[in-house]
Amino acid sequence: MHRLSTSFILGYHGCDIDVAEALLAGEPFKKSSNDYDWLGPGVYFWEANPQRGYDFANEAAKRKGSKIKHPTVIGAVIDLGLCLDITTLGAIGVVKQAYQALREQMQGSGNQLPVNGKGLLLRHLDCAVIKTLHDILKTNDEAFDTVRGVFIEGEPLYLNSGFNDKTHTQISVCNLACIKGVFRVSRDQFQIG
Repeated sequence: MHRLSTSFILGYHGCDIDVAEALLAGEPFKKSSNDYDWLGPGVYFWEANPQRGYDFANEAAKRKGSKIKHPTVIGAVIDLGLCLDITTLGAIGVVKQAYQALREQMQGSGNQLPVNGKGLLLRHLDCAVIKTLHDILKTNDEAFDTVRGVFIEGEPLYLNSGFNDKTHTQISVCNLACIKGVFRVSRDQFQIG
């Protein structure tokens, strides 16, 4: 947990065009609270990556039952505030402690730990760990404003590459007051199709 990063970042949210227009008109964002969300509950943004936001919306639109019919991406100015930045050693230590707390809680109740899905697309365990950390903070009347993580995803860029084609930084905004404004992303910032 820290306030060490540059305070404001640009985030990009993939969604349906009707949702984008409603958000641009002032409607509030709705938090995701799936039990497989990578960074726990919150509103998800791709940091500094409008193309990845659009690609996500486009991929989601192809899934059966998707609410996204006309994919697009909108931008937001986000104040990270008190950020659980899982790229820092301090946050990594806190997340490890939350895992231990969850493990003890599950063992004490006789329940099994959640399991991340194959390929790490559904992150039930990671989500439960972050939720546990949120719960621990609530008992001290504290809360994270945002959670930030880097995810290595996709195929290697070339033989023996340490770089992958879908690697990204993702932000989960827990405190909606940290979203300072939204903006339309010009088409030259992302490629359609």
